[in-house]
This record gives sequence, structure tokens and C-alpha cells, in this order.
Amino acid sequence: MLQSYRSTGERFCFWLSRLFLSVGTVLGMTTALTVVSTTFDVRIARAQWKPTKPITFIVMAGRGGGADKAVRFIAKTMQERNLVDVAIKPTNITGGSGAKAMTALKRRAGDDHAIMFTLNSFYTTPIRKPELAIDIGTFTPIARMAEDTFVLWVSKNRTDINSIKDFIRAAGAKGKHWVMAGTGTGSEDNLLTDFLNSTYGLKITYKPLRGGGAVAKQLVDSKVDSTVNNPSEQMKYFEAGLTKPIAVFTPQRLRMFERIPTLRETGMDFHYFIQRSVVGAPGMSPNAISYYQSLFRKVFQSEEWQNYWEKNSLQGEFLTGDGLRRYWLRQREKHMRWQMAIDVLKPQ
Repeated sequence: MLQSYRSTGERFCFWLSRLFLSVGTVLGMTTALTVVSTTFDVRIARAQWKPTKPITFIVMAGRGGGADKAVRFIAKTMQERNLVDVAIKPTNITGGSGAKAMTALKRRAGDDHAIMFTLNSFYTTPIRKPELAIDIGTFTPIARMAEDTFVLWVSKNRTDINSIKDFIRAAGAKGKHWVMAGTGTGSEDNLLTDFLNSTYGLKITYKPLRGGGAVAKQLVDSKVDSTVNNPSEQMKYFEAGLTKPIAVFTPQRLRMFERIPTLRETGMDFHYFIQRSVVGAPGMSPNAISYYQSLFRKVFQSEEWQNYWEKNSLQGEFLTGDGLRRYWLRQREKHMRWQMAIDVLKPQ
């Protein structure tokens, strides 16, 4: 009887253990399927996320400048290629050398429908104005579309200026009455003016305006003596024979200005670029980040953008994500050190 009971008990334990194994297997399979399904659903959600209302595309400069032209061209390309189902609204926010634009985007933290096109004032303005409490590392890195170039321009009427040596002589003779127009205090144009002053012992007066278009027009109207406009900003006046380039701030000559020397060729080994990058609001959702990074990669690879890139002497490869953020932080450090060097060399 005891043996029979033991056999029955053993059989009971055996079948109970099999039951637990079966249940465990089912539960394990269910858990695994749940994980796979969840992962798949997340990927699908990211792939299928789209904006549900118009996208505000902030330009941290005025109308007619290089940034403004690029943003409006990008928006047009997106619409013509049917890359977006909502309107793209270029919005110029000027003032404070980009301070108002960056503050506006910072206030829209977590907004998946607000992006901004940046200049180098993205670095310099927070450095100059710590009271803004803006950390560029908190913005969402979407895409660097290009690095734009700088050219030193004078009026075509200045027949006495045909080289950097001529420019230095003329600007030196006029002293503080020589006026260079630019896009805001502390901007790229301002830094290049400070560079020319400190390097060549000049006393050029810097005149800040609200955008590259207004800067270019001031030169044509003879209200200023020179500018360091990007090619896209001066092109229509150059083609009309109203302005002329004297030197380019690039390592090699630009294809569109093959006869114009680089500053390096004149004995000063120096070059400088301005970023053309797309920035998202702080705290943008991962789904929206994936969407925008993919969207702007498509624009960058499009025939339209590549032609625009070539026509306007743009340079630099596509950057996004952590690579773009690292680029920002390196550039911020570079600008901090550069400003310190200029301050030391600046004529007293």
C-alpha cells in the first residue's frame, strides 16, 4: 500500500512538474512575443510619425540673407517633392544677434513642430550673453546641411581696390570712418571685422544690421565701404556688375570666383565658415527626431539641394545626431578661444 501511495505521489509530482513546464514555456513564449511585438510597434511608430500641424521653421536672421534664402529654398523643395504633408512656415526672428530666436525656440521645449536654421551666432551669442542661460547642447541636433563661405566685398566703383593690399591701404587711410556692414553685434561678420582690424592694424567701424540682404544692399547703395557677405547674398549684385570680390575666407579658391585669391594666398593662413544647420527644440520626442533627420537627409541628397549647394559655393558634408552635437561643442570652444585672441590683439 505504501509503495502504491508512493507511486501515485510520484506520478502526481511528475505530471505537476510537466504542467509547470508547459505553463512556463507558454508564459516565456508570450513574454518573448510581447517584447518582439512592443519593439516592432515602437519601430513602426517611429517610422510612421508625421507632423499633424504646420511646422514653424525659425530663421535667426532677417529676410534676404543666406540663412533666409536657404530656408525658403528647402521649404519649397519639400513641398515640390511632396516630402511633407503639412505647411512649412519660415519665420524670421531677428534681434540680439540670434538671442530672440534661440530664446523663442527654448521656450518651445518639447514641441515637435518647431525647428530653427542656425548661423554661428548659435555659438557666439550665448557666449557673449550668459544671462540668456542658453546651453546649445540641449537643443536637438537634426542636420547640418552645409558650411557657407565668406567673401570680402567692395563696390565696383572702387577702382582703386583690386587686392587685399589695396583694401588694407584704403581702409587704413580712412581709419574709423571706413564702415563694414554685418548681420549683428557679435555675429560672424563682426568677428571677421575684428579679425581684419587686429591682424592688419585697421580701425574699421562695424555697422550691425538685421540680415545679409540688408547688408548687401547697403554696399550697393554706397552707405558702407565693405561687407563680408556670403556668395548667395551678393550674387545678384555681383552678376549685375555692382560689387566685386577681393578675397575669400576659404582654404582653396571658390569655383565661382576662380580669379579671386584666398586670404592664405596673400600671406595670412586663415579661413572661416558659417554653419547652415537645422536645430530642433529641446526635449523633442525620439519619434519626431527620427522623422526630421530622415526628412532633411532626403533634402540634402536631392538634386535640387545639390544644385543649390554648388551654385552658392557651399561646402561640408551632412551631419546629424551626436556627430552634429559634437561639432557644435567644438565650434563653441573654438569661438571662445578665437574671441579671446582677438581681444588681446585688438588695437588700443
